[in-house]
Amino acid sequence: MSVKRPGIDTLEAISDYYGFDLSSDELSEFKSAIAGSMAIYDRLDELADESLPVKYPRADVGYRPLGGDNPFNGWAWKCSVPGAEDGPLAGRTVAVKDNILLAGVPMMVGSPIMEGFVPREDATVVTRLLDAGAHIIGKTSVPAFCIDGGGCTGYPEPQPVNPHDPERLAGASSNGSAVVVTNGEVDMALGGDQGGSIRLPASWSGCYGIKGTHGLVPYTGIFPIELTLDHVGPMARTAEDCARMLEVLAGPDGLDPRQCNVRTAKYTESLSENLTGLRIGILREGFGIADVSESDVDAAVREAVGVLEKAGASVSEVSVPMHSDGLAIWSAIAFEGVTELMVRGDAFGTNWRGHYSTQLMDFYGRARRARGHDFSDTVKATVLTGHYMSEQYNRHYYGKAQNVGRRLAGEYDRALQQCDLLVMPTTAMKAVRWPADKSLESTLAGALGNLHNTAPFDVSGHPAMSVPIGLSEGLPVGMQLVGKRWDEATVLKAAHAYQVAVG
Repeated sequence: MSVKRPGIDTLEAISDYYGFDLSSDELSEFKSAIAGSMAIYDRLDELADESLPVKYPRADVGYRPLGGDNPFNGWAWKCSVPGAEDGPLAGRTVAVKDNILLAGVPMMVGSPIMEGFVPREDATVVTRLLDAGAHIIGKTSVPAFCIDGGGCTGYPEPQPVNPHDPERLAGASSNGSAVVVTNGEVDMALGGDQGGSIRLPASWSGCYGIKGTHGLVPYTGIFPIELTLDHVGPMARTAEDCARMLEVLAGPDGLDPRQCNVRTAKYTESLSENLTGLRIGILREGFGIADVSESDVDAAVREAVGVLEKAGASVSEVSVPMHSDGLAIWSAIAFEGVTELMVRGDAFGTNWRGHYSTQLMDFYGRARRARGHDFSDTVKATVLTGHYMSEQYNRHYYGKAQNVGRRLAGEYDRALQQCDLLVMPTTAMKAVRWPADKSLESTLAGALGNLHNTAPFDVSGHPAMSVPIGLSEGLPVGMQLVGKRWDEATVLKAAHAYQVAVG
């Protein structure tokens, strides 16, 4: 096809936006010059694009399950994509979060804006799961564009509910993955994590979930939010299954700019019931958060640390005062980063080498311009804030937050010189009730009120895992284990030892 050349009115609008102050005569000159240079795009149209491979046939592209076929509403779509006949995940059923490309299967990312999109590619993580023998049986529900830590903004209705109490939120944005894992409908699932979205639903719904070091698992072929915050990882009912799944997923693919000097390990071989020599640091600032923490959650985590101590670990208290600023640092990065990449950048932006899913860019780019009114309140609030801050303050606060974020990461590194793991509640509170109404205030409170202990580690990039440690008042409590960069093995070892100790 031929690329449409811009008219005088279009160029004048662009000139005004950038303050070029071009006269009519100058605009005419530029119009002619630009039209001539656009022949390069015509040639680019003639060249074949690159796409991610689809190695395994779809046995059944499936359907959207309803009613009794979808208890707790965790499924966005059911399908059947068998992988290799053997491998470390042979015989295991897996669900993938509905922001991950699975060729031939619709992907909505929890929003009416994406209705009708059917990808033609498989994400790297999908191919790795299938190569390992997994059987993918569906896509799991998410809130709108995954900008929601509670799980109350998804589409279509009904949205996932907490398996322990349907009147409460399941935690998000990987809420559907947590629900189908916890409910026993699938052996394991893929989640994504930018502010805690693997660990938050794992905590509130009651399963295991780990995000590795930033870049450990390739994000190629997944709808992005912010390059420096994007993580993807396993969710399962056991720490061992998380370790087995992470072994399959981890490692560079040569296509993801998030990956640099990636270090992997045989995570299943590190699992042990004996924690002798392991040093655990109870992070002081992760407990007793004003107006947020629940005392029974804090007490349950401290009791769980006692279990690790009985397994041989030594325990001390450590302090990272900057942890209390972690959510503010994360928010400044997220507001402007989401606006630039996910919205203005049509999900992929520019200025990085790797794989661009152009089919997704085309569909989403057209749809979001035509249906911007259908963005959720959480996305609208993020973009209104992010655009204003970028334009008014020249991206100063985004840059400063990234700079200060390095300092925060350094503070965690220093604390982890005193110990091998940091421990705190995953979420400072148990699962909250569904918002009483759909007002902006209620929606934002439900969606963004639980990130205090999770979001800082998306900024710092440290591996972090939520471990279910039982119920309080009938609701799950999660303990978060945070390790040194590329030391997922120690995180998983402690999670496994706890699980074995409590039976």
